[in-house]
Amino acid sequence: MAEDVFIAISSDALLSKSKIYIGRALARKANNDLDEYQLWASLALELLGKAVLAGKHPSLVVDPSHWQSLFVAAGVKVTTDVKTITAKTLFERLVHLVARFDKDVQEFCQGIAERRNAELHSGDLPFRTMNLDAWEARYWHACDTILREMGTSLEEWLGADDAKAPRLLLLEAAQALEASVTLRVESAKKEFLTKKVAVRKALAAAAQALQPSRQSFLFARDLAHVWAYKCPSCECRAFMAGEQTGEDISEDRDEYAIWEIVDRQFMGEEFQCPTCGLWLDGTDEIEAAELDPTFSDQEERQMEYEADYGND
Repeated sequence: MAEDVFIAISSDALLSKSKIYIGRALARKANNDLDEYQLWASLALELLGKAVLAGKHPSLVVDPSHWQSLFVAAGVKVTTDVKTITAKTLFERLVHLVARFDKDVQEFCQGIAERRNAELHSGDLPFRTMNLDAWEARYWHACDTILREMGTSLEEWLGADDAKAPRLLLLEAAQALEASVTLRVESAKKEFLTKKVAVRKALAAAAQALQPSRQSFLFARDLAHVWAYKCPSCECRAFMAGEQTGEDISEDRDEYAIWEIVDRQFMGEEFQCPTCGLWLDGTDEIEAAELDPTFSDQEERQMEYEADYGND
């Protein structure tokens, strides 16, 4: 029984169960039962997200306030009642652990989870009011993002034949997004070029003086870090903001130093140009504009030491 509890929060077990649930979802779609299609799909998505977290470590999927579950995640079998994190917590964690699982994807996933809860625990019928065009392509995009982090694909998760339709939806959505972003970039460029040369030079000089650390007010979301980036429309200094995705402590330091150098990595989620007004929302739009959403820097911070015990 103890082994069964551990299997229940293992990455492989969660991934296998997600495959079963997405299979049920596609079967319901084939029967034109679109309410249950979205219901089973939402369950499969949550299991898939938990699978990638459990792949990092099982403790990431158990309820941190339930000490017995934390013990089980650490390999100490003290209970058969393992409690896991909520969908809200799950999707918040994926933002920091899965590349390109940005705030847009998080909000979409949270929305589908909330509709599922309303479907199961209330008299509402939220799935019945949802048109396929409003959620399906974004759903497959979220799944594809998680699967890529796990080193697998829609084809492997669904089976090659079942993955054909989702792949087509993703391709169509990507093409539509690319066309929309290209038009937005060109429109901002044309508008900027209507200004006199002297005005453009003055605006470029003013933009160059702006400091990234003071530009957080430009962004719709509260993101961890802001850095400078050349605008593709007006070529002035613009800014990108995103969440930290990792860090490494440099080994190249004196052993007696009280400061350490940390290499930090970030993934851009929003782009803003205060000069021409170009705005790109989400990692997908940033990449569609052929901008690199990744950024790295170094930070010097004071080293932290464990307190000494038993020496007083």
